[in-house]
Amino acid sequence: MAKQAKQQSFLGGAAVLAGAAAVVKLIGAAYKIPLNNILGEVGKTYFNTAYYIYNVLLTISTAGLPLAISRLTSQAHAQGRENQKRKLFRVALRLFFVLGVAGSVFMFTQAQGLARFMNNPMARLPIMALSPAVFCVCLLACMRGYTQGQGNMTPTAASQILEAMCKVGLGLPCAWYLIRLGLGLDAGAAGAILGVTVGTVLSMCFLIQYLLRRRDRSPSADVPDSGTEILKQILLIGIPITLSNSAMSIISVIDTKNVMGRLQNGLGLGEVEAAALNGQYGFAMDMVNMVVAFAYPVTMSLLPAASAALARKDTAEVNRIVSSAFRVITILSLPAGVGLSVLSTPIMRLILPAQPEAALAAGPHLRVLGFACILIFLMILTNAILQTYGKEIIPIFTVIAGGVTKITLNYILVGIPEINIHGAPISTLCCYSVIVVLNLIFVWKCARPPYLRLFAKPILASALMGGAAWAVYGLAARVLSGGGSVGFGQNALATLVGIGAGVVVYGVLIVALGILRAEDLRAVPHGRTLIQILHLR
Repeated sequence: MAKQAKQQSFLGGAAVLAGAAAVVKLIGAAYKIPLNNILGEVGKTYFNTAYYIYNVLLTISTAGLPLAISRLTSQAHAQGRENQKRKLFRVALRLFFVLGVAGSVFMFTQAQGLARFMNNPMARLPIMALSPAVFCVCLLACMRGYTQGQGNMTPTAASQILEAMCKVGLGLPCAWYLIRLGLGLDAGAAGAILGVTVGTVLSMCFLIQYLLRRRDRSPSADVPDSGTEILKQILLIGIPITLSNSAMSIISVIDTKNVMGRLQNGLGLGEVEAAALNGQYGFAMDMVNMVVAFAYPVTMSLLPAASAALARKDTAEVNRIVSSAFRVITILSLPAGVGLSVLSTPIMRLILPAQPEAALAAGPHLRVLGFACILIFLMILTNAILQTYGKEIIPIFTVIAGGVTKITLNYILVGIPEINIHGAPISTLCCYSVIVVLNLIFVWKCARPPYLRLFAKPILASALMGGAAWAVYGLAARVLSGGGSVGFGQNALATLVGIGAGVVVYGVLIVALGILRAEDLRAVPHGRTLIQILHLR
């Protein structure tokens, strides 16, 4: 990577990735929302089953190791060790190549057995269709970790957008066409996933070309560590992070198997009936996952920036970065979670026009998961902070504690006929509550962030915003429907008006209450202009 590559600050890097995340999520919405309408509840469960298995293999292969590469690259970059950076990348690339091949081969050859393990045999084709993506994403993770470690978030952002565009351009038409041919919902789900696989291939090719064009061949005097020593450093940092991150993916797989099993064995439902109920829960989780993606730009920029400051023993800078990250996360997560909760059913009706019954069934799930969304944001951030401070082992135990809570509550609640699938979002909320409370305690011991000052005003602003959005939606719906039943078009307009009112109220409050600071915008594109317009200090 060339020395002259632009070095981005923490918030500047977060802004680049947040901008890309916004574009990716818009493209993702153009993929997921029509796809959910095409597949329905049953097809959605086939799709999700493949994705959960993919995520386990992917997380084991890539969750912690890219962060290790990012941290080690950042340290070498801060110390001017160019030869160390180059050798680190070569060693990491060989490691990820082996992991990617092993993961893809296992997922493809064991597709039938994995589908049966999940109590969902019809998910075999989607699992097979997604298997090549494991190899590609392994190499992508290595290259992204390397560029992010140098403070350059642009390649990651561009490759993510390319990947998302392929899902829409290929996955959606393929799913629609296969179902129209009468090949079944499992084939439709496999077609949708084919877009994901092709997207990872093209994204990988883009990053390879990017790195080849910007290879830095300038001489450097530093003597790099041996390949064995570098590999040892990667594994020592990466394995604990991988264990903490993969624990949640593994728990999600066991949890899905548990829910499907309890619906079938505990309540006596058939496979298709159980898949339909699980799919309704999956629709609500999709909304949460689309929003939660905005947490990752902050954490991906946090790790290399804070690691570089720690390498310089600049404690004040580390604490500033951590506090700023908390402030950005609360500004994003609290209104998002409250908004999803108070407008849960209207939002589900808006995005699932072809599945009206499923939308009504998914609304109560989203009402609970809206608050879980806030906790997921905080879990992602606090995990990253603990990993930055070298406390990689702590998130392993906190995630396991939350996972045990989730599996236990699911087993109990889903098996109760009066609760059934509604036990899934309740257990999810309890799971992340346990993780976040424990994480916040350990983060306090490392960085002493001022929690009361960071959370109090955003909570107040979000509560007022939620009340305004709920009231405006209710008023608009009554006016548009004339007091009768609210149709799709009337609900859609009222929902958008309610969301708009919430955005305006929250925007005014974060400035009026001093939640947003000038330092939070200085590194953002056109930030100084916004500071002047909003009169921030």
